[in-house]
Amino acid sequence: MRTLAILYVPFFFLLTWASSVPTARPAPQLYRRYCVSCHGSDGKAKTSKGRFSHARDLTDPQWHADVSDERIFNSIMNGRDISGNMPSFANKMNEKEVESLVTFVRGLKG
Repeated sequence: MRTLAILYVPFFFLLTWASSVPTARPAPQLYRRYCVSCHGSDGKAKTSKGRFSHARDLTDPQWHADVSDERIFNSIMNGRDISGNMPSFANKMNEKEVESLVTFVRGLKG
């Protein structure tokens, strides 16, 4: 019985710890949920909401050449209110998810 308890206790703590670690959602799922309404499924920002808010065309090769991953990351986390009206997503995604989204956005380059 004691042997069973010795095996059970670490297993219980491992399960508790594993359930508390947030899992990162896949970038395509995040993009569909938070980005498509403005940037469109193709990234070209041709949606009515995208045109109204002056959303960035994420397929523009010149933009990709000019912008750093850090700037894309910061724009997603903090929002932008310079040439458009992009909200902050810091309360909706964790840093690992935003990093994966940056990679996804880089893949939209035309």
